[in-house]
Amino acid sequence: MPPITLWFLQASRCIRTAWLLEELGLEYNVKSTGRTPAGKAPDDFKRQSGNPLGKFPTIQDGDLTIGESGAITEYLCETYDKASKYIPKDLVTRTKVLQWIHASEATFALHGIAILYTRWNLPKDVPAGTLEAMEKGLSVNVQNDLNWLEDELSKSSGRFLCGDHVTAADVMMQFSAEFILARELGTQGKNWPKVEEWLQTCTNTEGYKRAVEKTGHKL
Repeated sequence: MPPITLWFLQASRCIRTAWLLEELGLEYNVKSTGRTPAGKAPDDFKRQSGNPLGKFPTIQDGDLTIGESGAITEYLCETYDKASKYIPKDLVTRTKVLQWIHASEATFALHGIAILYTRWNLPKDVPAGTLEAMEKGLSVNVQNDLNWLEDELSKSSGRFLCGDHVTAADVMMQFSAEFILARELGTQGKNWPKVEEWLQTCTNTEGYKRAVEKTGHKL
């Protein structure tokens, strides 16, 4: 089998897949692109990836083309993680890891991006204070999410979400939390010390640093 190909759009959640590939010790080629002036992936890059929506990350593994970072994460772990390190077999831990895999997009990213899209798309002629009022209302969900993450990290038996080593939960959640905090999406000046400490722990892992070096990722 040829190495996996990772289609990597810069400044995006693609870093999740590169990090997991590094953790799994898999060979992979990176096809990378920056964004157009409009902030999108170039049309040629979208077509070449084989992803019908032209979204990233996308991987090609043999005859398989897979999109959606959560689906990619589950596929790579089920196919190549023979020791079940990243999605453990133990039912309780496995359920928790899968919960975080799905929450990373369906909860955290959803709530954060709602604010980002509001900033991008709210008409310029709306009354003064409209954007601020909308962000304040939307921030409730984001802060509840981060409070949950903070609480779970305080309960963990180790430095990561599910113990003392990286799991798929960390791989998926790291980008969502970092993106929300970096863009101040609903944070309203508040701080989550455990979350910030955990983010630093994630980015200091050797696997994450190798992924950044190979892909050139920069948020």
